Amino acid sequence: MSLTPARRRAAVAALAATLLVPLTACGSGDADSGSGAGATPSAPGAPAAHLTVLAAASLTDVFKAAGGAYEKSHPGTKITFSFAGSQELAAQVKQGAPADALVTADTKTMDGLRADTGTPDIIAKNRLVIATAEGNPDKVDDLKDLADPELKVVLAAPEVPVGRYSKKILDAQKISVKPVSQEPNVRAVLSKVELGEADAGLVYKTDAATAPDKVDAVEIPDARNAIAEYPAATLKTSKNAEAAAAFVAWLSSPEAQKILREAGFQQP
Repeated sequence: MSLTPARRRAAVAALAATLLVPLTACGSGDADSGSGAGATPSAPGAPAAHLTVLAAASLTDVFKAAGGAYEKSHPGTKITFSFAGSQELAAQVKQGAPADALVTADTKTMDGLRADTGTPDIIAKNRLVIATAEGNPDKVDDLKDLADPELKVVLAAPEVPVGRYSKKILDAQKISVKPVSQEPNVRAVLSKVELGEADAGLVYKTDAATAPDKVDAVEIPDARNAIAEYPAATLKTSKNAEAAAAFVAWLSSPEAQKILREAGFQQP
């Protein structure tokens, strides 16, 4: 059956409209997934990759936020973090654990891995506080209060960065503390106080800030405190060298520094 010109034009218009609907839907889906025309492309020198980053336990919360921000601005890149005490991370590196980058809570640990890493950059700083139960029921106001034999104090082990910092500031004030336990990382110290298994403990200021409803943070004056530095470096065994270097460099960017600052970390 032949169509009149008017009917032929109407049929063509209907067919075009039918085709346009799925095309429009696909374009919308691509934009949402980060692969459409409106997606933010990966930065130069930052190829898509699945990165494994070994990071100090005190970075747990802030790096989860930072990782999400990085993945959003670098479509195709996925970051998996492995958090532990810096000494544990160093052991993993020495044992050849498959990873791409390392961030420790002190320069001493990183310096001991010079043969295994690229040149490190300090990305943040931190300070210690005394964590007590909420409301500070034992009225801990000063470092010297930790010497009270009636007080159950928990510290990190001396091989852990926060344990070394704790020993440094206690020794400087000639304060002798007999901890009820020595923990493998700062989050374990915080957990002991949160659970009521200890009356007080020395932790990083940023860690105490993650549990405001469970612990109080007693400030330690700067003159009697220690400054923790966080170096970040790529690992020479990384199979994603360019992507790892791009992520480490990003940690010093304004975007990353804003995330760290909002979590209570100090700028390097």
